[in-house]
Amino acid sequence: MANNISNKILIVMGVSGSGKSTIARLLSQALGWPMREGDDLHPPANIEKMRHRIPLNDDDRRPWLAAIVQVIDTWRQQDEAGIITCSALKGRYRDSLTAGRPEVCFIYLQGSKELIQTRLARRSGHFMPPELLDSQFADLEEPTQQECAVTVDIAETPEAITQRILAQLQQLP
Repeated sequence: MANNISNKILIVMGVSGSGKSTIARLLSQALGWPMREGDDLHPPANIEKMRHRIPLNDDDRRPWLAAIVQVIDTWRQQDEAGIITCSALKGRYRDSLTAGRPEVCFIYLQGSKELIQTRLARRSGHFMPPELLDSQFADLEEPTQQECAVTVDIAETPEAITQRILAQLQQLP
């Protein structure tokens, strides 16, 4: 991959069911970078809330975002690139993830509520129930042009989405 992204830390973001884990794994394989599943960093209390169909609030997300920052900062200290998944739904969440971290860039997996509902209905074994999708879309603030973000439509196959992201990463400063 080109040198212009060799020091990047990518946060694959979007609402639940948008394909963050799948795309992050494919990007990790294509780039040879380490990948972390952001959901694994949720405190047990958050997972229980979601299992009971209770949406997370900003206070719930604070320790989770701090854990993601720790992963990012570890990669930065080791001068490594990396990929991590995180819904990063609100601009202020993204601000906390990027504060003083110019190498962080978001990969926003954008899709219609209908498409994502269909995907969630087929998903099994995940603690996030499909009933919370409305709360995710209610919280979603799409990345702005001021943010380092690559936006991709998720209507294609995971492989095609990954190729589109790789091509767009080449255009980053």
